[in-house]
Amino acid sequence: MKSQTKNTPITGDEIRKTFLEFYESKSHLIIPSSSLIPDDPTVMLTIAGMLPFKPVFLGLRNRPSARASSSQKCIRTNDIENVGVTARHHTFFEMLGNFSFGDYFKKEAIQWAWELITDVYHLKPENIIVSVFHEDHESEKIWRDDIGINPKRIIHLDEKDNFWSSGATGPCGPCSELYYDFNPEKGLKNIDLEDGDRFIEFYNLVFMQYNRDSNGILSDLEFKNIDTGMGLERMAQILQKKTNNYETDLIFPIVKEASVIANIDYFSSEDRTKISLKILGDHTRAIIHLISDGVVASNLGRGYILRRLLRRMIRHGRLLGIKDYFLSKLASLGISLMQNTYPDLKNNKERILREINIEEKRFLETLDRGEKLLNDFICSGEKLISGSKAFELYDTYGFPLELTKEILEEKNINVDLEGFEREMEAQKERAKAASQKIDLTLKGSIEREIDLFDQTIFEGYNSLNSNGVVKGIFFESNSVEKAIKGQAVQIILDQTSFYGESGGQVGDTGTISGDGTEIYIDKVIRKKNIFLHCGTVIKGEIFRNQLVETRVDNSNRAKAESNHTATHLLQSALKIVIDKSVSQRGSLVAFNKLRFDFNSPHPLSKEQILQIESLVNSWIFENHPIQVKHMEKDDALKAGALAMFGEKYGDIVRVVDVPGVSMELCGGTHVRKTSEVGSFKIINELGISSGIRRIEALSGQLVLDYFKERDETVDKLSDLLKANPNQLLDRVNSLQSELINKNKEIQKMKDEIAYFKYSSLSSSVNKIGLFSLIISQLDGLDGNSLQSAALDLTSKLGNKSVVILGGIPDKKNRKLLFVVSFGEDLVKRGMHAGKLINDISRICSGGGGGKPNFAQAGAKDIDKLNDALEYARKDLRLKLLSYSDK
Repeated sequence: MKSQTKNTPITGDEIRKTFLEFYESKSHLIIPSSSLIPDDPTVMLTIAGMLPFKPVFLGLRNRPSARASSSQKCIRTNDIENVGVTARHHTFFEMLGNFSFGDYFKKEAIQWAWELITDVYHLKPENIIVSVFHEDHESEKIWRDDIGINPKRIIHLDEKDNFWSSGATGPCGPCSELYYDFNPEKGLKNIDLEDGDRFIEFYNLVFMQYNRDSNGILSDLEFKNIDTGMGLERMAQILQKKTNNYETDLIFPIVKEASVIANIDYFSSEDRTKISLKILGDHTRAIIHLISDGVVASNLGRGYILRRLLRRMIRHGRLLGIKDYFLSKLASLGISLMQNTYPDLKNNKERILREINIEEKRFLETLDRGEKLLNDFICSGEKLISGSKAFELYDTYGFPLELTKEILEEKNINVDLEGFEREMEAQKERAKAASQKIDLTLKGSIEREIDLFDQTIFEGYNSLNSNGVVKGIFFESNSVEKAIKGQAVQIILDQTSFYGESGGQVGDTGTISGDGTEIYIDKVIRKKNIFLHCGTVIKGEIFRNQLVETRVDNSNRAKAESNHTATHLLQSALKIVIDKSVSQRGSLVAFNKLRFDFNSPHPLSKEQILQIESLVNSWIFENHPIQVKHMEKDDALKAGALAMFGEKYGDIVRVVDVPGVSMELCGGTHVRKTSEVGSFKIINELGISSGIRRIEALSGQLVLDYFKERDETVDKLSDLLKANPNQLLDRVNSLQSELINKNKEIQKMKDEIAYFKYSSLSSSVNKIGLFSLIISQLDGLDGNSLQSAALDLTSKLGNKSVVILGGIPDKKNRKLLFVVSFGEDLVKRGMHAGKLINDISRICSGGGGGKPNFAQAGAKDIDKLNDALEYARKDLRLKLLSYSDK
């Protein structure tokens, strides 16, 4: 490893490479960066360089080596409001780190850190300040006596500043931080490390000695460990002698490209403009890595973070005057800057740009309307926006709450956050009411006592029948000693052949029987490897400690096995037909169907669906064996096994392998050969949220039942339409043509009736100065006819005309319709049909909107129709008279 030449600018890539080579020379194993989507369920994104090693530090996983070093990509959004404002806050950043897993400790970590920064990066000792935890006398002694640091350069800090942890729980310990002093000439008196203009913290040495549990209690780790972190962007600022991280070669090319797109000069711009440009530079790096690692924009979890970043970029682009699409240009540059270090960016470039273009197009379609709504509120002079209005911006116009807050805070306007949360909860309740869900929650005594039981041994992989002992009985959520005929119960056994619902597969059905007793089981819930058999006693009584036999319904189990294997084949087919980046986002393996959710920005075409069906069925007919084996998790993943994001796995995993076709980590039940699946048919494909699609499909006997039902429907249609099956399509096309012609005739008659009704209004025009005005009730016309009438009258009356019509289209439905049409002259004078029609319709408990020249609305209260029209007459008379006087 070569040291860098003094006074020579060093690139960001060279800083990274130099760091890794230095620690490789110290016998560290170089570990590639992990995904931004962590295995750790306690955090949503990879927020620290040590996070991938957390299980090692906790003793839950074997160490990859006694020493390791990495450059880890990270995302943090907790202080997003500081991005672009301060010199060094980012959402995306790279953390260079060296780690010891029970090997070296404080002395070596400190000595090597000093060697790296002074002998390799050539930082001057007089520019270095060191902080230590005030109780860590050992570290202070090493810095003072072994390294030779002036004691005045060693600053003692408390737990808040110099005791590190990865979160509320997990590994932690005292740390020692290295700061760069940009102004050493100011001396060593009254040093304030919070002075961001003078000091920047760039290297953090964590001496990991403890683990903090959920109660905040510290316990010694089995081995003392070292975890260090050097911010690549901060080191680049120091070595490249820049005033902030954004002007380093890691980010500035993106900032410069954004300024070119906006046709402005970065260095001569005011601070507010620079902030927007910096935000674009920072967020570009974040979004390309998030999408590359599999995050799809949505309104939930990681997807919400991605969507928020994308929409924040679009908004700051608008502030810079960029009206056209521009995100893909910045993303392409970001990919080219980082693809040598992160090859997945290049491999996933097409998908990254596609996702960005979709999100940009989606947001731009509603941005103008949302911004107008916000601007109207800002202009109103109010200092608090209601929760309902903020929720409307979120739900209707796609404005993340944080974006709304950010825009309004610039104008010193607050948001009713509690009101927003109430609206959000109300929407969730509406969603719940609109869907049917099986209640699998555990209540009362069950929830409290289930952890007292030993794990249930599952015997159902090899046999549908087994013997077991009743360990627990619950009736009406309370623990009981026995249950009698007719009671709905939940039963816990020491071992069972029933599969408990997990991994998307529903639980088995069947019977539990014993000496004079029988219980029908309709579902089995699995909680912490304890199986809760839910059912009804249909014969005799059941007691605790009773020996019983479990009998799984063979037919339902066979359907579940067929559907589960078909689900694995389906995922493999999707990766071939759609994109290798397709991954599971949810699934259901039921007896009557299978359901598979996956990431895709577009609906599947009919051709793609046929391709997928063909692939799956070909694998079924090829009669591949299903191989099940248990492996070390890391070995399974290296062998190509797929894991489901969000699922928790142990060190030993169960692998279901269809050689050459599919390999997944899976605890579910499967057929023995693919031919046992029989056949496969997709029956539905739909979008369930932004970027997430859902396939519903059938396999085995269910496919035959499906086609049998279709045949019966075809036979009925043939009888009804007096045509054989081969002629049905022609017959339906003929009927459609007849229907279209009939509808045209009907519409023509409606137009003639409408013309007859409204033509007489031309003779009842009111003149107000220079302007012609028609305000009238016109019943019996639907929305299209009422619109045609207003536009036709406006055309005949000329540019200085106003036509307002309100009517009851059908007295049976008791609804109102309004239309407002303005001539071109009135629009030029600033009048807006959409605003007026809102005021009119609200009188009748309605609402609507439209363009400046034409708008329409609906309303409910027909008794106030005359009041609404009279309001329009008075309002327009005042406005038109004022225009006539000018």
